[in-house]
Amino acid sequence: MSSPRSQLTRPEPLHRQIARNIRNDIEAGILRDGDVLPSTRELAEHWGVSVFTISEAMKLLDREGLIVSKSRSKRIVHAPDQKQRKTRLQKPHVLLIGGYAGSGKTELGRILARIVGWPILDKDTLTRPFVEATLQILGQLPHDRESETYINTVRPREYEALIAATAENVQCGNSVIVTAPFIREFTEETWISKMQTAFTDMGATTTLIWMDCDCNTMYTYLRHRKAPRDAVKLANWSDYLAGIDTFFRPPTPHIVVNNSASSTPLRDQARELLDNIIGSESS
Repeated sequence: MSSPRSQLTRPEPLHRQIARNIRNDIEAGILRDGDVLPSTRELAEHWGVSVFTISEAMKLLDREGLIVSKSRSKRIVHAPDQKQRKTRLQKPHVLLIGGYAGSGKTELGRILARIVGWPILDKDTLTRPFVEATLQILGQLPHDRESETYINTVRPREYEALIAATAENVQCGNSVIVTAPFIREFTEETWISKMQTAFTDMGATTTLIWMDCDCNTMYTYLRHRKAPRDAVKLANWSDYLAGIDTFFRPPTPHIVVNNSASSTPLRDQARELLDNIIGSESS
């Protein structure tokens, strides 16, 4: 089998991919204003790249004003505007954010949440502990996401729990940001219509958001986060790519956010998205 990198499309320089990931972590509040980044050598080991690549990534972030370089071994996050504000709308808004593994769903969700102060419901955060326990009880590996047992028995319950938590927020008058792959759900017009009708009946507006991301950037991100559930995908990357449609789009009205390394930073796309869908409603 050929190496994963030989199958990647629209390759971008590694230093740009690394800079994008660190930038997203800053905008999402994972890295906070004043945090000291690991040294160049530590970052190189973490990302599996050369110290030169890390230095180039740091130059990009320094030019953007997101870090302050004291030396090669001490760089500080510079994000003084990391203050959350709350935006209350006349009626709740549900943002359903879907996309393939590593496309940046959760990062976009966190950035949006920090801008408007709405709760974020991430499927993996909400359901991972019971999913892993359930899979073990059913005789499967806890990080399995490929077997029929997971796909047909466990996965539907995950999404039921996610939607129930969303509905509970909406019924309390809260807007909510929901992040999950939604791969199967976003292909089914019936499911989409059912969700939109249900939330409309609760007095809420629903917006579908699809994360577009090139394979090279997704691969880099999955390697970075080192989640056990990604191990099978990473070990069989070429096979995984052959089984997904990177040109997929939901069949109903939706917004596309591009998280490829060469695209506009997520923070700017997040603000534009909010201006377009809720700008006139906020109070």
